[in-house]
Amino acid sequence: MKINQSRPVNQVRGVQRYTADGTARTAEPGGVREVSDSASIMGIPAEEMTPKVRQAIMTLMEEVDRMRKELDRAQQRIQELEQLADRDSLVPMANRRAFVRELSRMISFAERYEVPTSLIYFDVNDLKKINDELGHLAGDAALKHVADIILSSIRQSDVAARLGGDEFAVVLPNAEEDAAHAKAVALADAIYNTPFRWEGREMHIKVAHGAYSFRPGEDAAKALAEADRKMYAHKKHIKGEAQPEQPQAKQ
Repeated sequence: MKINQSRPVNQVRGVQRYTADGTARTAEPGGVREVSDSASIMGIPAEEMTPKVRQAIMTLMEEVDRMRKELDRAQQRIQELEQLADRDSLVPMANRRAFVRELSRMISFAERYEVPTSLIYFDVNDLKKINDELGHLAGDAALKHVADIILSSIRQSDVAARLGGDEFAVVLPNAEEDAAHAKAVALADAIYNTPFRWEGREMHIKVAHGAYSFRPGEDAAKALAEADRKMYAHKKHIKGEAQPEQPQAKQ
């Protein structure tokens, strides 16, 4: 049996199965198209399209269709696993891995288009106290409480993440450092003024924060380190150990 190899592959690829009368059906974006000339579509002379050949082709097409469905399921599972790998295990935010990747992308965008972009770094001051007094389940609930307030208070264009432990971060595109500092203060106030409740207890959670605007040529690690440094300066100020560091205003 001679098969015509000169026919375009896409004429064969879409065929799914043959009906009892030898008519092939193929799924296309516009719907199901009936192909009346099976032999022509497969590149097989009509006189050689015997019932045995037709059955072999039907079996082959069914196997191809099954493999395609298995591949689709595998690709969907890979996408689900990738999403899980980017999500924090406790709160509905990105994790550090995903955040650093997104931060790098946004730094590149800010440099290319000269768009001011800033980073806020948060540290939950009272987590140890909550863990010691109420237990670690309460501590986890407190982190979720903080995450929910942050997520409900930022723009869709902002990117928030839990970096690990009691640390959170938010990237603010199109925001100078003084604007990011003001947003950090507003978020800290919202967190403190929204009491955390657990088994009849009520606590007001304090967070230290630092805001930093990217500089040309900096990478994600440098930006995170600078925001972290400013956050620790604010933490010392809260404890009365240092004066607050002022945000850098727009030049």
